[in-house]
Amino acid sequence: MSEAVVLNGVVVDATFAEAFPMKATRIVVTAHTPHWAEQAGLAATGFATSVIGCGCEAGIERRLSPEETPDGRPGVALLFFAMSGKELAKQLERRVGQCILTCPTTAVYAGLADGEPVALGKNLRFFGDGWQIAKQIGGQRHWRVPVMDGEFVAQESTPVVKAVGGGNLLLLARDTDAALAAAEAAVAAMRRVPNVVMPFPGGVVRSGSKVGSKYPALSASTNDAFCPSLVGLVARTELTPEVGCVMEVVIDGLSAADVAAAMKAGLDAALALGAAGGLRRVSAGNYGGKLGPFHFHLHELLPGGAR
Repeated sequence: MSEAVVLNGVVVDATFAEAFPMKATRIVVTAHTPHWAEQAGLAATGFATSVIGCGCEAGIERRLSPEETPDGRPGVALLFFAMSGKELAKQLERRVGQCILTCPTTAVYAGLADGEPVALGKNLRFFGDGWQIAKQIGGQRHWRVPVMDGEFVAQESTPVVKAVGGGNLLLLARDTDAALAAAEAAVAAMRRVPNVVMPFPGGVVRSGSKVGSKYPALSASTNDAFCPSLVGLVARTELTPEVGCVMEVVIDGLSAADVAAAMKAGLDAALALGAAGGLRRVSAGNYGGKLGPFHFHLHELLPGGAR
């Protein structure tokens, strides 16, 4: 695995994506119509791209049919990730309270069966100003909170489990159109994999970062080795003249196996576009193994496994 592999005209680096432990939970949001479930999901997972500045990373895992939800209404499954259970609980309470409780017709339920419980509706019930009612459903306590369109139903707690954050692919392409096409294809394929989200806008990040900065106050800064505008200016660049644009896809998952499955799906989709589609090279971000214990080697994700 010391040399790059070429598939469909695209160079796949002999490198790995480095990921790190996180804590995660899944919640299920339902509503009167799919539109309002979607609106609640989008609002609750907004401003949740990176723990560097957002406190948590989150996204809509998938849309749910009425047959898949606890109350027989359309819904969405949301995944939330943070660096600690305490921070995850704080973020969850704020986001459910401000974005789901407020959204017309919604209800919220735990989406995992086991784990360390944290508050979901436990504290939000106090919004009912004493009119809230506890109800046992399927052996789990739920709260019914009166609101202006009827009532907000919230399961009391949701389980938190160990998870993995920071899986990634770097897609080096001829130009912006080619880089976007490869990234969009990769994200579309990854979204078909369960138990993962790609937390950045549309699943794609153009501001890939490195650890540290020339400015002491910053813990991270632009990944200058992959910036086309800095070729010839920085001491070390990863780019060759045929690369005009780089996009990154970051993956968070409930397990290392889930992240690996998503990375493989995205890698396969991007490589299918090939050099003819303008994709030149695929790489991944790591910090020499110093950031996290989960290492996803690109060559092991290729068809046929390790090469």
